[in-house]
Amino acid sequence: MRQTVRIESIQQNIFIIRKQRVMLNAHLADLYGIETRVLMQAVKRNADRFPDDFMFELTREEINRISQFVTSLKFSKAVYVFTEQGVSMLSSVINTPRAVHINIAIMRTFVKIREILHNHKDLMRKLENLEQKYESHDLQIKAVFDAIRQLMEPAKKKPYKVGF
Repeated sequence: MRQTVRIESIQQNIFIIRKQRVMLNAHLADLYGIETRVLMQAVKRNADRFPDDFMFELTREEINRISQFVTSLKFSKAVYVFTEQGVSMLSSVINTPRAVHINIAIMRTFVKIREILHNHKDLMRKLENLEQKYESHDLQIKAVFDAIRQLMEPAKKKPYKVGF
């Protein structure tokens, strides 16, 4: 039985912490259909597979900062997060059919996020180019409008002299 996981539901569980996109251990455990402690036991049994750039523990301040989005974190003693590489490595330590399927969906989500960010950067660059291109046109358009306004003003009548 293959369960469909929506990319949007995974995207909601990706946070930026310490300038990295990460997923919380509790969210991953929930997606895998296992308890958080089971996930962390598997990780601890294979600690050499999870260096600091794959997984790290959140500080109390970081937990408090994201607890406004994830209310269950306030009472957690330790919260670990996994980077994209860490999530990928989880597939080698949690090898259930569901975990494999979920990992594929998560990897696709990370790729989709990178594509969106890349397209966003391209769009921003194009917008900046347009702004620079038409910035000089603003002055020219203003000059045209000023000239039109001057033409629309009634001409000041000068008194005519009759005779020589």
